Amino acid sequence: MGPEHLDQVFEIEQASYPAPWSRQTFSSEIKNSFAHYIVALVNGQVAGYGGMWLVLEEAQITNVAVHPDYRMNNIGKMLMMELIRRAALFGIFKMTLEVRPSNLIARHLYTTMGFIEKGLRKKYYTDNNEDAIIMWKYGLENGQGVLVNT
Repeated sequence: MGPEHLDQVFEIEQASYPAPWSRQTFSSEIKNSFAHYIVALVNGQVAGYGGMWLVLEEAQITNVAVHPDYRMNNIGKMLMMELIRRAALFGIFKMTLEVRPSNLIARHLYTTMGFIEKGLRKKYYTDNNEDAIIMWKYGLENGQGVLVNT
């Protein structure tokens, strides 16, 4: 993700989240040395984006979103696969994220990709005080994310 993508990313963010990040937040994130953001392009247009923080031995997914016109085309899955691949290239072997219990589509995607529910953050989302399910994926180094005990 570069500065040239920010307007389209912000548009997708607003269409995807009840409490969207600001354009300035994304601008700061792409300059953050701990952050790594990618975009999916279709015919030169941003169809989706994803981001993560790489801190010590962990990757923390910050957000993944797909433009409404491109949903249900595996773009979210491809973005997640690429984030996992890149985390592994940086020598990171485990990844975490938070997801709303009500976001059944995202939860299904993460589960099929090998993420497992490991905890709950009470009243995490400020727009409606919904909890967040904490999910983890281990074994990124093998490219498939096979679960291993920790």
